[in-house]
Amino acid sequence: QVQLVESGGGSVQAGGSLRLSCAASGYTASRYCMGWFRQAPGKEREGVAAIDSYGSTIYADSVKGRFTISQDNAKNTLYLQMNSLKPEDSAMYYCAAEEGGWLLLDPGDFGHWGQGTQVTVSS
Repeated sequence: QVQLVESGGGSVQAGGSLRLSCAASGYTASRYCMGWFRQAPGKEREGVAAIDSYGSTIYADSVKGRFTISQDNAKNTLYLQMNSLKPEDSAMYYCAAEEGGWLLLDPGDFGHWGQGTQVTVSS
């Protein structure tokens, strides 16, 4: 059974940085896509960044140049380095995973989800 556990959220002032982590277990697929998503109150869940098993990445336009997704295969951990944070980045951030060789960023394409970690950016 796939388990995804996020950590690293918190409160930070605008312009600050946070690094989110997602520890994955029970995942055996050799080809996969893992991603970070966020959902603010009253808004739909949206894709932030994703990475596939080849290391290819994709980002939402709103975070390009500020956020970096990476993975440590030895530790089975996914990361999201968030720099130059803005108040509009405040949301619950979720880690997700899906089998297959496609680079995906639509929440509807992912079948495995973590519980989320809250990020709050104050102005």
